[in-house]
Amino acid sequence: MDDLVVVDLKDPRVAAFLAWLFPGAGHLYQGRIAKGLLLMIVIWSTFFFGFYLGAGRVVYLARVEGGGGRGVRAIMARLPYLCQVWTGLPALPAVVEAYRTAHGGEPWFGDRRWYVPPEVDPNNKPDELDLLHKHLHRYFELGTVYTIIAGLLNVLAIYDAWGGPAYYGTSRKPEDEPPPTEPAPA
Repeated sequence: MDDLVVVDLKDPRVAAFLAWLFPGAGHLYQGRIAKGLLLMIVIWSTFFFGFYLGAGRVVYLARVEGGGGRGVRAIMARLPYLCQVWTGLPALPAVVEAYRTAHGGEPWFGDRRWYVPPEVDPNNKPDELDLLHKHLHRYFELGTVYTIIAGLLNVLAIYDAWGGPAYYGTSRKPEDEPPPTEPAPA
């Protein structure tokens, strides 16, 4: 059995924050370059493939009407976004877009409407979300699932950056253990 390799985790809180903000960055900060690059490639490619499948419309915060008849729009988290946000930087524009569009601003990405919550029609006509499902078919749901998986994978990467690598076995070598003793005759 090889000697145990000690990994300098530096500051685990900084590593965990960097791993959330930019998947793989926490491991790069700790000097675990290969693992950091692998996590970065896997998590980001999974996220952006799902984003592509959903035409950039699967990552958003929901908008609801409310405010006691005053027509004030409120922003609320939708369940898939609570998983998607764990990818860090790629999911954060949804917060900005939801805020901007809720207050009458124009979307940053213009006609593409990436990260923008679908418009809801109060007259029970088919709203934008229904039209997205009709246009994208199963790809809207597949894109949502891929972006959720990317976020949940990054939760594991964040934990690994915070807690360090898992070790298998013990620190003692088998030949260092004393031989078993035989019981004394009775």
